[in-house]
Amino acid sequence: MQSVRSMSTDELHNLAEAVRQAQIERAIDGGDHDAIIARAFEIGFGRDGLGVLPWVEGTVIVCPGGLVSRSRTSHRCRFVSVDDVWVWDSGLLLREDKRSSPGVEDGFRAIALLPLVDGTELDVVSGRARSGGHSVEHVVSYEVRAGELVEVSQRDVATKNMR
Repeated sequence: MQSVRSMSTDELHNLAEAVRQAQIERAIDGGDHDAIIARAFEIGFGRDGLGVLPWVEGTVIVCPGGLVSRSRTSHRCRFVSVDDVWVWDSGLLLREDKRSSPGVEDGFRAIALLPLVDGTELDVVSGRARSGGHSVEHVVSYEVRAGELVEVSQRDVATKNMR
């Protein structure tokens, strides 16, 4: 620990980036992503058709997401945001598989895999669309700390504040 404290600011930044890169490489190389995704499609969705909360599987974070459409202008959805960017746009995204939802309702389900990188922040955003307007209803926030996904907050979002 003393050797880390004696490092210059630049050396600390380089060390942090090297650790981050090693965590990403382990996530890419470790585990059977096909098997993880196949299992996640079996267990990663609730009775409402939306994704359950993310979980850690080995060196990756499994992030289910989905959309269930009642009509062309009405749907419910739940997706993950990573460091304030939707998971599908995240530079950390290792892989995402998407499938049509089973049953009579239109929609889709998706499983995204992210590397387990300390400091990563996730928001699980639940919302709905009605008559062309989209609103957020609930957000559960996580942070990766010491290789674990730790819930840091939950909040309901009042529709009057969403414009």
